Amino acid sequence: MMSRISRHIPILAEEVLKILDCQPGGTYIDATLGGGGHAKMILNASSPNGLLIGIDRDLNALRIARETLDNFRERTKFTHGNFKNLKQICHSINVSEADGILMDLGMSSNQLEQTHRGFSFKFPEDPLDMRMDETTNLTAAEILNQFSEGALRNILWRYGEERWAAAIAREIISTRRAAPLKQVKDLISAIKRALPSKARHGRRHMATKTFQALRIVVNQELDSLRQGLEAGLSLLSPGGRMVIISFHSLEDRIVKQSFINAHKNPGAFEGKRFSILTRHPVRPTQKEIEANPRSKSAKLRAIERSLP
Repeated sequence: MMSRISRHIPILAEEVLKILDCQPGGTYIDATLGGGGHAKMILNASSPNGLLIGIDRDLNALRIARETLDNFRERTKFTHGNFKNLKQICHSINVSEADGILMDLGMSSNQLEQTHRGFSFKFPEDPLDMRMDETTNLTAAEILNQFSEGALRNILWRYGEERWAAAIAREIISTRRAAPLKQVKDLISAIKRALPSKARHGRRHMATKTFQALRIVVNQELDSLRQGLEAGLSLLSPGGRMVIISFHSLEDRIVKQSFINAHKNPGAFEGKRFSILTRHPVRPTQKEIEANPRSKSAKLRAIERSLP
């Protein structure tokens, strides 16, 4: 049987460990477990008795992480869920506080390399799915084939910051009149027809922003992030730290503003006070970018609950 152990390379790993400052006996939450790369480092750093709570909305990611972290099975608790429900998840396993919380908001290599998910341009025959949690209902195909032109335009502009949102939305409507968009190649072809020739070639694939926008809406990523940040801040123990790694400006703005609000308005968290640890976001080094190009757009921000 072929191993499912993750090949995903954890991003900003040294920086995450330095900021979390994991200690024996501590309780740590990896709210975006993925393949378990960061979690494994946290478990090693909190040896011999630190507890790791691993959460992911992707059941396949949880299966991979269980195998990756098998040697730590006595110190791990895995949960299928969305980090927006972090407080409820922790309550269900009798955890009231955490000494460290990590959210890595990026797509994992495992997700991008999986066929049938529709996340990657590499698999043109894939269905237009894009669900991180395959137990939910809304897919990218449903959005593309049922939403109005105005709704599509707004999605592409708001969540993808796509300059050609109006033209792409118009072409999607025209395309689906002949036949529904079902596969990745259908959407890429529509985007190509919509764009002027000068916009079809660049450093990034011409469909990158459209795919980002659709994925955000399918998975309600930004709303989940806002709720997850609030829940995470409320769970931090005195001296506890939360680390967030984001990959595009929409996420980073939400993280930055949430941290500022927590710092300035302790009343929002029952009088708990917070200190922002990263005046500016931490970025990967050139060495890391060369070793792992997917880390290029990563930004890390961190916050600490102040001691009484």
